[in-house]
Amino acid sequence: MGKHTRTTLEPMQWWRKLCWVTPQIALSGDLPDGKAKHQALDEWVSAGITHIIDTRLESSDEQFVAEHAPQVGYSWVGVDDDGRRQPDHWFDEGVDAARTALAKPNGKIVVHCHMGVNRGPSMGFAAMIAHGIAPVEALGIIRAERPIAAVLYAGDAVDWWHRTSGSSPAAATAERSKVKAWMHANPIDTDWITSRIWRAESGGRV
Repeated sequence: MGKHTRTTLEPMQWWRKLCWVTPQIALSGDLPDGKAKHQALDEWVSAGITHIIDTRLESSDEQFVAEHAPQVGYSWVGVDDDGRRQPDHWFDEGVDAARTALAKPNGKIVVHCHMGVNRGPSMGFAAMIAHGIAPVEALGIIRAERPIAAVLYAGDAVDWWHRTSGSSPAAATAERSKVKAWMHANPIDTDWITSRIWRAESGGRV
């Protein structure tokens, strides 16, 4: 797991923590079910969140947010976390939503999936590089601020960015190689992380 070990990293501590990767972009897991959902949403609003980008295919809190925090924008860009290549249109939709939200005065977004391990951090990563942060720098920031973030689809995001930016094939290949090298040098045990969260969610001991 790179510099983090199973004895020093506690997934439950980070699951639904609001992790700021820029002054305007935060990453998190989803809102909890039950009574805690109201409190968690209130905490997001108190932290200055003005827009939510939800990358879960399996669920949406759009109606809940509209009812309880109508001032907060909501974009649902759901995909499966199945390890397959994420399409360009997914990044287009998510990053466009981020750009629109961040262009507003005091705009702040939270990008999330269920656990905040792959889909949400990958979309947050795409938004970061679209706002001028170098990919490897963005990966370092994300892992520092959210140690359970694997950012599985970072390579797809880099490919998307270079295709949409009209970069040369050589530049795209070089950037992808840097990202691949970073991921290799900074591994993370996603199976262990997700199993801990799933067990806790199902009421089992962790």
